[in-house]
Amino acid sequence: MGARRAVVGTVVTLVVVGAGAVVADRVALGVAEDRAREVVTEQLAVTGEPDVAIHGFPFLTQLLARELDDVDAAADGLTLEGVDATDVRVTAQGVGLTAPHTVRSATLAATLPPESLERVLADRGLAVDLTVDAGVLRAGGDVLGLALSAGLVPRVEDGVLLVDLTDVALGERTLDLDDLPGGLGDRLTGLEVPVEGLPEGIVLTGATVVPGGVRVTAEGADVVLPEAP
Repeated sequence: MGARRAVVGTVVTLVVVGAGAVVADRVALGVAEDRAREVVTEQLAVTGEPDVAIHGFPFLTQLLARELDDVDAAADGLTLEGVDATDVRVTAQGVGLTAPHTVRSATLAATLPPESLERVLADRGLAVDLTVDAGVLRAGGDVLGLALSAGLVPRVEDGVLLVDLTDVALGERTLDLDDLPGGLGDRLTGLEVPVEGLPEGIVLTGATVVPGGVRVTAEGADVVLPEAP
């Protein structure tokens, strides 16, 4: 009987110690996520309260190894060199905790709303109103009292965001792109839309028209994180 009680007592002790270790691990994780949110807010022009989730268990072993396995971050909005983006999502693997801070691999996705792209195009001398129309950006304007409508499709080439002209209509008439005056069709194909301010090592990889604008994705390896002040 005494031996059985000793075994039971040992098991109970181990359970209590294990539970305490789990609680300590979760508390440390919560503190780290709170600090990560503060750093994101300090370093980036985000809109709203960013959300950061550090994955993997136990967390304390990652902390001792000075590298986080998987981290997800999200923000309602982000401004990159004057370009406003919404619905920002970041996934990162191998986030280093010692300087210089690097990320082994990272993926970023964000939506550039039409009004942000309008400002970028205006800086390049193209004053247009942009809307989303069935998977295409629709640029609208007015020429001699007639409504001008042009379809634009984004793409990424060599890390650069480009837009191609796909169709043009003036009033009720659809125009042939080859017949546009001054080679305008060629000038509006492969038009570069600057997206600057990405962290070092992150490059654009894709762009798709979504209901909220243009959803861009970017990826990188051995990404260097900015130092917190």
